[in-house]
Amino acid sequence: MYGNFKLKENPVILGIESSCDETAAAVIRGRTLLSSVIFSSAPEQAKYGGVVPEIASRAHTDFVDEAAAKALADAGLEYRNIDAVAVTYGAGLLGALLVGLSFAKALAYSLNVPLLAVNHIRGHLAAAYLTDGQLRPPYVTLLASGGHTAVLHTKSYTQFEVLGATSDDAAGEAFDKVARVLGLPYPGGPNVQRLAERGRAEIAFPSALVKNSAKMQFSYSGLKTSVINYCHNISQKGAQLNAADVAASFQRAAIDPLVKKTVESAVKLGVDTVTAGGGVVANAYLRSSLTDECRRAGLRLVLPEKIYCTDNAAMIAAEGLVQYEQRNFAGLDLNAAAHIPLV
Repeated sequence: MYGNFKLKENPVILGIESSCDETAAAVIRGRTLLSSVIFSSAPEQAKYGGVVPEIASRAHTDFVDEAAAKALADAGLEYRNIDAVAVTYGAGLLGALLVGLSFAKALAYSLNVPLLAVNHIRGHLAAAYLTDGQLRPPYVTLLASGGHTAVLHTKSYTQFEVLGATSDDAAGEAFDKVARVLGLPYPGGPNVQRLAERGRAEIAFPSALVKNSAKMQFSYSGLKTSVINYCHNISQKGAQLNAADVAASFQRAAIDPLVKKTVESAVKLGVDTVTAGGGVVANAYLRSSLTDECRRAGLRLVLPEKIYCTDNAAMIAAEGLVQYEQRNFAGLDLNAAAHIPLV
């Protein structure tokens, strides 16, 4: 269908994201972000202590058209100005994905413009391009989200080598579970951070880094269990739990190894730049620690703004541009996938 399609130098791309509980739309022109709109059902989800897929899907149905229209209006554009539509097709909640995907396919078809299928995780990796429009591979990327945790060698726009990853829980998942143990509301990650800021990291929880492993490996299951056992033992003794100290100690054990290994990997590979992406990268302790360690190692750090670390459509549009320039256009038979490979 697009065999003779001529690529534009700075295409206008509308990004659509609906993988979880955020309904988002954004518009970019080339690497310039023109607008970003996010409608979240998190307040409703908080009543249930986590994401309820049916609630998320209904919210996407209610807001996806409004989000796209507002993103275009904020950018000062109309639908006829769109050169391509980028959409998250996975990974995520299947029903939620289908809402955004159905909307994007219908829109691309009606406008006769390319449809760009975006891997949600690739979107997190591409968020760095929103911060630095001149960023070029190779570099090392720290990926830390609710579903994935890894250190990657970004060799090119489309080639990634996993240098190390978690063998069980992801960092973001561990934050959410520890939040529940401490009685903190959803979403857990930001609330653990806020509580940790009032505590001291003096409890010796095990590091998330797996020692004596042939390859760089992280494990958050053991760390999470250690926190649960510590809190349980304090309760059994009838003692007062210092939740702030628990949060601060957990946060240090969860994040320090990620920062250390990311910087070490960049130095070892001889690259001069480090990037990061994923919801956990919005954590203030991670951001300050990674900034300090990169400065000490003489590395340039490209950190997306916090709002572009959590789920958003700007990162989807940014990765969509990569797919556009590769002429990697999707067909209207594109389907949603709850699980897809990391990279």
